[in-house]
Amino acid sequence: MTKGSRHRVAWGRGYPQYAAGGLSGLAAANPEIEGMSVQLGQIAPDFVQKSTEGEIHFHEWLGDSWGILLSHPRNFTPVCTTELGEVARLADEWKKRNVKVIGLSVDPLDAHEKWGEDIAETQGHALNFPLLADDDKKVSELYGLIHPDADPNITVRAVYIIDPNKKVRLTLTYPPSAGRNFSEILRVVDSLQLTDGQKVSTPVNWNPGDPVIIVPSVSDEEAKERFPQGFKTLKPYLRVVELDKQPGS
Repeated sequence: MTKGSRHRVAWGRGYPQYAAGGLSGLAAANPEIEGMSVQLGQIAPDFVQKSTEGEIHFHEWLGDSWGILLSHPRNFTPVCTTELGEVARLADEWKKRNVKVIGLSVDPLDAHEKWGEDIAETQGHALNFPLLADDDKKVSELYGLIHPDADPNITVRAVYIIDPNKKVRLTLTYPPSAGRNFSEILRVVDSLQLTDGQKVSTPVNWNPGDPVIIVPSVSDEEAKERFPQGFKTLKPYLRVVELDKQPGS
């Protein structure tokens, strides 16, 4: 059995096209997985590529907005159809958070346009964000979205959240059988936008409006100045505070 086939058997049971969600584990042993070079805190790779809304110069298109780059495995597949319909439905939520969303697969432009009709028909929401037609695999290879031991015509189901400074703030990869939870992706955007503006972190299962945690680098004296409403000390390193206003709440 070859190295590649072992990966397919271990991860891709029922979906032999590519390994389901195991890229992180392969990174150290397989430096050829180029996407592992796109790390948190690094500048998102820039590119120029055609899309359903014309040619996209990625960094220029982002401007001063937050961005979400979503890759989907293939057009005319059931899970991807539901995902892109949900992204379209959430247009007001993205706008409220100053987020631009862009999709990607290696399907050609005419296939994107035809599939868009199916999405509108079955999901009740027409596409209102661009889909990159990456049929030359330029962007997919730049971000490491083609698994080396898999079908080269299928991209990994991935998410990149990018801040206004063009830095990558979150990466996620999903197995082909599991659609993304966009409530969670919105929640992470809310957390990032909140914690960028204040010296706090968000605890387990946090949602906008819930108490947050004061970061340990803030002294009690500084905390009293920053949070005059008061805070609760559970341990010296664990101080909980309720904020008056939070993104998304």
